[in-house]
Amino acid sequence: MTEINQFALPDVGEGLTEAEIVTWHVKPGDTVDINDSLVEVETAKSLVELPSPFAGTIAALHAVEGETVAVGTVIVTFGDMPSAANPVLEVPSSPLQGPDRDRQPVLVGYGPSRTVVARRPRVSGYRASSLRPAPTAPAPEQRYATPPVRMRARELGIDLGTIAPSSSTGQISRADVEAAARLSNPHRSEDPVETRSAVKGVRKATAEAMVASAFTAPHVTEWVTVDVTESLTLLAELRDDRAFRGARLTPLVFVARATLSALRAYPDINAKWDADAGEIVRYRDVNLGIAAATPRGLLVPNIKAAQNLSTRQLCDELHEVITQAREGRTQPEAMARGTFTITNIGVFGVDGGTPILNKGEAGILCVGQIARRPWEHEGAVKLRSVCTLSLSFDHRLVDGQLGSEVLAHIARLLSRPSLALAS
Repeated sequence: MTEINQFALPDVGEGLTEAEIVTWHVKPGDTVDINDSLVEVETAKSLVELPSPFAGTIAALHAVEGETVAVGTVIVTFGDMPSAANPVLEVPSSPLQGPDRDRQPVLVGYGPSRTVVARRPRVSGYRASSLRPAPTAPAPEQRYATPPVRMRARELGIDLGTIAPSSSTGQISRADVEAAARLSNPHRSEDPVETRSAVKGVRKATAEAMVASAFTAPHVTEWVTVDVTESLTLLAELRDDRAFRGARLTPLVFVARATLSALRAYPDINAKWDADAGEIVRYRDVNLGIAAATPRGLLVPNIKAAQNLSTRQLCDELHEVITQAREGRTQPEAMARGTFTITNIGVFGVDGGTPILNKGEAGILCVGQIARRPWEHEGAVKLRSVCTLSLSFDHRLVDGQLGSEVLAHIARLLSRPSLALAS
């Protein structure tokens, strides 16, 4: 008898039902400790690395890279390495059954399974990998690639395993992938071609959420154009201040600070409409969402209880959540329970837009580009730095007056940031 443990794909977010196996970090025969990284998976919300809940030997992997598996499916079997003549029965890729079905999900699996499996000849027909002893040949060169590079390789039909990285660290770059594509097909036709890719992961979840929001909540959008010259002057002064040394100060910091001030003054917009319960739910904290465009689609991580942060802390948090999103490191928890969102389209050189609400939120603020334009100031027309703000809100619980007051409050603080001292 050999005692083995099984690791099932956990729900790494709130109510997620499946995930795609992106990169295995282990292979049969490897020895791991608790919390060693086993696999990187892509959910509808983000890329997540799953740590090992057990210490021991990897007996079998039950899914291949690129495969989408359901939550609760056994993906790794741990156990003592058997002899070649008396292998352990392989476990098929299927949700937990039998005595394990009532175990509760935990962050890294479904809890320890102490299933005792008798040794018997290998059963054919299972998709699971063979439980042969690990080869004694030297380990292959370590290679890895970031999520955007993997995505580009899929688009070009390039197997990353065939690429020799140009970097001494073993990281495969986008340039490596592009070069491999040129070598594999040097006489590519320049005729127009059609490329299709499955709608899944973040893109699929975002599309479903936006459609649901647009057809559920009655949207209203209002605009205001603001002279933000004084805010930019204050930003320049803060960059020279010792308290902000090393901080990534951007205008978005002041937009976030002004928004938090408005939500404190008008808490009824920091809420959601619960149609099922027939109730309006008002939030105590402001979990401030920051919409971030990434190679994998739109992500909206949020800063928990942002109203409690100092300006320096808010600056650091903004930089961190945006950097994590762009690098594909955002965890599902960071995108859960948002209450109000800011989306910055000004970084793309766009003046304004009509943003769609995130599900469960009553308002979203859209920030356009800051541009130098002729503007009336102190009785004369001068070149000033101006920006257009647009606020979309759920008209079921936010009427025109409340929405206008919130937008005007934000605009007033950005045009005259010194007013924040008086509030």
